[in-house]
Amino acid sequence: MSTILAIEDAQDNFDLFEDALGETHELMHAETGQDGLIQARSRRPDLILLDMGLPKISGWEVARRLKADPALRGIPLIAVTAHAMRGDREKCLAVGCDDYMPTPVNVKELVESVEHYLEHCETLAPSQ
Repeated sequence: MSTILAIEDAQDNFDLFEDALGETHELMHAETGQDGLIQARSRRPDLILLDMGLPKISGWEVARRLKADPALRGIPLIAVTAHAMRGDREKCLAVGCDDYMPTPVNVKELVESVEHYLEHCETLAPSQ
């Protein structure tokens, strides 16, 4: 069972992640960027779902810090965000996200993307 960290301040979005992924994966929840960074460092998840519009430490900064950390940079990082204007996908990828998913999330696409990264990026993610 893979571990997924959702760094998401909206409980409704986390509930959707849990409904879509919770039967086959262990989900952890961080409501702030700071808590997300702490959990990523201590728990070393297999994949991270990241809201870009977090308060205090934004998802943009969280992504930069995760990808700058040699112990964490191999963890697949999927931006799940309301930032859906032209160029936002490219901005997410530029700060280190491996994929981009605008909200409201298409559950089928979410599951497919998560499974893709968990299957194809196993060698990149740190071992637990």
